[in-house]
Amino acid sequence: MGLNERALSQIWSGECVLLHKRRTAGQQDAPFTLGWVAQLVWMERRTLRDVLLASVVLSILTVLPALVVMTVIDQVVTHQSLSTLVLLTLLIGIAMLSETLLGYARRRLILLVGARVDAKLNLHVFQRLLRLPLDYFERNQAGQIWSMTGQQINKVREFLTGKLLTTMLDLVTLVVLLPVLFFLQPALSWIVLLCAGLIAAVIFAFMKPMSHRVKRWIDAETAKSTVMVETLHGIRTVKSLALEHQQQERWDWRVAEATQAKLDAGRLASLPQMLTTPLEGFMQRGVLLLGAYLALADGGTVAAGGLIAFMMLSGRVAQPLASLAKLMEDISEVRTATALAASVLNQRPESADLSSGLRPRFQGALSFRSVGYSYPGAVTPALESVNLHVPAGSVLGIVGRSGSGKSTLTRLLQGISRDYKGQVSIDGIELRDINLPHLRRNLGVVLQENFLFRGTIRDNILAGRPGLTLTDAVHAARLAGAAEFIERLPNGYDTWVEEGSTNLSGGQRQRLAIARALVHNPRILILDEATSALDPESEALVNANLAHIAHGRTMVIVSHRLSSLVGCDQILVLDEGRVMGIGPHSDLIARCATYRQLWLQQNRHIFEQPSQPTPGAAEGV
Repeated sequence: MGLNERALSQIWSGECVLLHKRRTAGQQDAPFTLGWVAQLVWMERRTLRDVLLASVVLSILTVLPALVVMTVIDQVVTHQSLSTLVLLTLLIGIAMLSETLLGYARRRLILLVGARVDAKLNLHVFQRLLRLPLDYFERNQAGQIWSMTGQQINKVREFLTGKLLTTMLDLVTLVVLLPVLFFLQPALSWIVLLCAGLIAAVIFAFMKPMSHRVKRWIDAETAKSTVMVETLHGIRTVKSLALEHQQQERWDWRVAEATQAKLDAGRLASLPQMLTTPLEGFMQRGVLLLGAYLALADGGTVAAGGLIAFMMLSGRVAQPLASLAKLMEDISEVRTATALAASVLNQRPESADLSSGLRPRFQGALSFRSVGYSYPGAVTPALESVNLHVPAGSVLGIVGRSGSGKSTLTRLLQGISRDYKGQVSIDGIELRDINLPHLRRNLGVVLQENFLFRGTIRDNILAGRPGLTLTDAVHAARLAGAAEFIERLPNGYDTWVEEGSTNLSGGQRQRLAIARALVHNPRILILDEATSALDPESEALVNANLAHIAHGRTMVIVSHRLSSLVGCDQILVLDEGRVMGIGPHSDLIARCATYRQLWLQQNRHIFEQPSQPTPGAAEGV
């Protein structure tokens, strides 16, 4: 039913909702391939259509100078026609102006396509990286991941929106020119096509061996980048241990390896160019000699102007074919680059769909039922038949020797490792059924080593969480025992944290990490050796605040210092992934041999009384 403007104004509130087609999960999760990137470029088909139209017109304008030269030689000069010359001059001027404007417009459109594709690629790649599981980043070096994604993606994007697109547009010129060549000189045109076929055969003959050389080159560049990133990340260790010489040797070796691989690829790439150069030269200069011979053999039936025009246009035919010869090297490189990027981006994501899953309001009750877990490739399980229940609002301490499975247990709670056996539940809901971002937003986690971002102390505590203010940051800092040192700084909460937080001590970094975990008031707080890096004074300050920190939330505290866990409601004792005991400190001392042994080892100085000298010994008897 149609509405006129008056009827619409009576019922319309003045607001409108703008809708756009949402990318489906299939598009987001599709494997990263060269075809997928090409589809991304194809999404800009409207702009590409305008680029194609401009290219067709420019190709037609390319023919015009040759036809003008032919007309001048065969008509103007021969018949002394001044009016024709004036008309041709005017036509050339209009053509030059049109070519300039169209060329500028085409370059702008190509730039626009490249910028859009670049933005979409960067957004997609970063999203894919964030969805990868943590253990992938733990197994692979940061420099290797960066080289295999960031650098290779740039090569793919530059190829599709730069070299490939430009070459394809040059081929449009080829399609336009060939009919004109056959119109001018059919016999010579067949010779040009024969040369073009030979050039194409040379290109395809070298494609397979070229891809192997390029693969070796990119692998060498990846290894070189890995050394650079690793050295920069560990520069403090390099300096403190005087490892500059060793790192320089590693770098020199990788540079030599990458240089040799590049030379090998370049030498092979130069062979098809060397073979096609004579063919290109023959298409430009040899055609003139053949045309002159035909003119002599036919008794002057071949016009000089037509021959010169043909020579001019045949040179324009050689240029796209030369671009194809150079494109052969680029195709091999971009195929290898795509495969390397795909080896990272096509890894199984942490969660198939981050938008699915339950979003319950947590109370904080934790439950493990017959839970077992093994790390990939490990012979022995990290956890085996773990059973425990943690009531909401209680404090659980976890102790055990190194490698007993303490941190593995907290990884399961965070959803980092989801392929466990048994059942892990929060408030009776299986962990794998809970939306992963929702789960982690309701967790506070502090590790032994924590990363602070470059920015202010306030930004690091708030961590970009919406709705939080400076008041929240101050409250969290006081709970974490960080307020006293922050307020002594000249700029307080606006103090800038440098890259790597080099302007803060280890204890200060740790207290800021605790404040960051507390600022959003999580229902479940995990402290995994969180106080191990603190000095005694800072640790005592945090421990004194534990009662306030634990109020209204469930806490899981992993620590090798048993004295800090004495006040926990329950203490879980692990050994080689098995539960050796669980209960309050007093019960475990009485009935858990493993816990009692750990307690005695750490508190031996209390139980060992110094020997008293006897009177005889004192007198020297």
